[in-house]
Amino acid sequence: MIRKTPFIPEAVLFDMDGLMLDTEKPIAETWLEASLLMGWRVETEVAYKTIGINEAATRELLMREYGPNFPYQKIREELEKILRKKFEEEGIAHRPGLLTLLNHLDTLGVPLGVATSTSKETALWKLDKARIRERFSVMVFGDEVQRGKPAPDIFLLAAERLGKNPRRCVGFEDSPAGLQSLHSAGIPSVFVQDLVEPPPAIIATVWRRCGDLAEAAALFG
Repeated sequence: MIRKTPFIPEAVLFDMDGLMLDTEKPIAETWLEASLLMGWRVETEVAYKTIGINEAATRELLMREYGPNFPYQKIREELEKILRKKFEEEGIAHRPGLLTLLNHLDTLGVPLGVATSTSKETALWKLDKARIRERFSVMVFGDEVQRGKPAPDIFLLAAERLGKNPRRCVGFEDSPAGLQSLHSAGIPSVFVQDLVEPPPAIIATVWRRCGDLAEAAALFG
């Protein structure tokens, strides 16, 4: 009888919003709320296009969508204020199965890292609010790399900080930009859908697809 060798990656790298934290939908909805206060209307389907990309790319996308008079900075500041108040009052929910997966990887002794397009200040606040910051050995933020997702830089830097070969790591993502980033970095990807279904060309690059994070625990060990 041939016994299957357990698979244990050298490290696992996680996106944050929409993958670990149930924050993407509130963010998309708040773009509409904040823009209406300024006399504009950022529709939810447009806000969905910003999922997975950093602040600079979001600015570029919305300025292209709404024109040079779009008051991006003022709306962004209002967005952050509304979201901060909402999350302070209601907390930040985990995506289903997050703790099951993190606990399993801890049991296996696998180092964990965060690679998020969100800025350092905001990301640390969210991770603290969600009570998972201490679970990760390293973190890389959107304002620490010149090229955001879908470029590979953020995941390569996370692997470097962990001292691991990217090709022997595994990365978790929920966004098309994030999956492209992992593929470009040579890191096998696990896709757990939140709001957006990537196009077939991106899905074809995915190593595994799971319904939730708890299901993904069965991939390891």
